[in-house]
Amino acid sequence: MTAANETNNDATIVLDIGKTNVKLVLLDSSGAVLAERRSPNTILNDGPYPHHDVERIWHWMLDGMRQFSSLATIGALVPVTHGATAALVDDEGLVLPVLDYEFEPPAVQAASYRALRPAYDTTNSPLLPAGLNLGRQLAWQAQTFPAEFAQANHILMYPQYWAWRLSGVAASEVTSLGCHTDLWQPARQQYSQLVERMGWSALFPPLQPAWAPLGPLKAELLERTGLPATCRVICGIHDSNASLLRHLAAVDGAPQPAVLSTGTWVIAAAPGKPLSGLREQSDMLANTNALGQAVACIRFMGGREFGELAGAEAQTCTVADLQQLIDQRTMALPCFSQAGGPFAGRTGTITGPAPLDARQRYALATLYCVLVSDYCLEQLGADGAVVVEGSYTGNPWFAPLLAALRPGQAISSTDDTSGTTCGGWMLHHWGSAPAVASSVAAPLALNDWDAYRSRWLAAL
Repeated sequence: MTAANETNNDATIVLDIGKTNVKLVLLDSSGAVLAERRSPNTILNDGPYPHHDVERIWHWMLDGMRQFSSLATIGALVPVTHGATAALVDDEGLVLPVLDYEFEPPAVQAASYRALRPAYDTTNSPLLPAGLNLGRQLAWQAQTFPAEFAQANHILMYPQYWAWRLSGVAASEVTSLGCHTDLWQPARQQYSQLVERMGWSALFPPLQPAWAPLGPLKAELLERTGLPATCRVICGIHDSNASLLRHLAAVDGAPQPAVLSTGTWVIAAAPGKPLSGLREQSDMLANTNALGQAVACIRFMGGREFGELAGAEAQTCTVADLQQLIDQRTMALPCFSQAGGPFAGRTGTITGPAPLDARQRYALATLYCVLVSDYCLEQLGADGAVVVEGSYTGNPWFAPLLAALRPGQAISSTDDTSGTTCGGWMLHHWGSAPAVASSVAAPLALNDWDAYRSRWLAAL
């Protein structure tokens, strides 16, 4: 942890639960990071099905809060989590473990669920594998564990589960509801027919804005954490929408940029683009932003795919490595994850001479993820500025290569590797936006880069 300004009297703790890692971040009143803790997000395979290790996260989080409480006066706690996840709770706690969305329910359930789920043109939620449609998870749990499901008082989206454990106040929020769940109609901003068909309407608590303070920390947690009684628990938000927050307002009348939120998932969001261009078979969807507006999106599991291609010994490549792969026509064709995306159902292959070392593997992963991101932006009709948020900002060649493929569009990277953390801070200071330091990428002019893209597209 870094040293902190101990006189800070309105700091924010953001609990950032991604699919791969969990972070606890302390930010001061200006949005600067004072301290950070990180831990793997582990999945447990005991019990009735693979599930999130929420108790480990809980105790790890409370220990981190106690550490942070000595560094600044904490004014708010903000949960930010990945999507496609919900908790079934009664007054005491979970009635069933929090299901891992990568678990594949039995095939027979997939067929029955297709008959239940609403039409794509009402939810803009594509039919996805495993439990990526949250409605499928809930339907399977209701069918397979009817007694436990019947005990539930609430269905809580994952950010609001953590807010409830901290504050005791149950709430629902639109960004997690509107994230390819089959539960929400983004264009109408209301629950889908699935909720009514399944009799779940009463299980969803009242809607609250993502920035709403739900209440103070539970009394029994104050002593455990050392946090002040004035600390408030904020409702919370879906992680990709946290990244989108600081780009919602146009600057000087300019249109909102498209945003590439990158992490385990890469989600391309194009605010203002019509939903009529979305296609279910391409894993295109409408997310709902924090203001309750539908946003055209497309995504792929880019962090996971980069890791598969780069390997465990990933080593940042040079321009020469990138150029050599282009010259020798070494190419990765999608896809290297089975969790959706525009090329779902295809098996990834590498054509041409194989990468020779860790740097070349990193180069191939970079070329591949740039090409898929470019493809996603093209499908959305994103023809203006593009902002890269998250883990890909740490790749020195991603934005320059993308800029070379999209001349006339400003491709910029933000100054941090976690737009989710900044978004969490903004929920505590709603109406304020920290200065976003970003740099417009100079195109990386590699020989035959455009031709390489053309060959890649033709090979699809």
